[in-house]
This record gives sequence, structure tokens and C-alpha cells, in this order.
Amino acid sequence: MKTSITKIKKDDKVKVIAGKDKGKIGKVLKVHRKKNRVIIENLNMVKRHSRPSAQNKQGGIVDIEAPINLANVMLMCSKCMTPTRIKIQRLEDGKKVRACSKCSEIIDK
Repeated sequence: MKTSITKIKKDDKVKVIAGKDKGKIGKVLKVHRKKNRVIIENLNMVKRHSRPSAQNKQGGIVDIEAPINLANVMLMCSKCMTPTRIKIQRLEDGKKVRACSKCSEIIDK
């Protein structure tokens, strides 16, 4: 059985490399695989106008995070603290894990 491994997952620390938030670092809240986008905490904020409803008793202008394309973010290595590309390594038990391409530190624990 083949297991597909993804390069960026929820709760990863990423750095934005393109767009209006270039250079900022944040935590991934949600990953949309089919749309190839991620939502990062407190980055790419947009204003939405909401109407008063049963859940939201008070309407108004709300700031929310908008999705960013996966190509515009890079994973941050926890050891060397730099944005890095990811290489896939196989462990002795045959499990695939993500590793930093610069320092070879295993990212998946």
C-alpha cells in the first residue's frame, strides 16, 4: 500500500516567500489539498462584511485569514531556523518522514 506524504501539514511553522506578507512567519491552521492552498494564523488578513444572524448577533466588519498558495510558503526547520526545502527519507522500519534538506533534521516526530 502506497502512502502519499505531503510537504506542509497542519501546525507546521512556515515562512511566506511571496505576496503582501513576504518574510512573515506563522503557523498553518488549515491545508486545502485540492485547491493547493494553506491558511496561516494572522497572515493574509482580509476584511469581510457580516450581516447580523442567529450565530453572529452583531454584524459588522470582521478580519479573517485568507488562503495563500502552497507555492508561496516554505517550511521552517526547527533546528537550523531557516526556510528549507523538504526531502523524504525512509526510516529502518520503512516509514517515510519529512527531513530538512540543509541539516537533515527529521521534521516528523
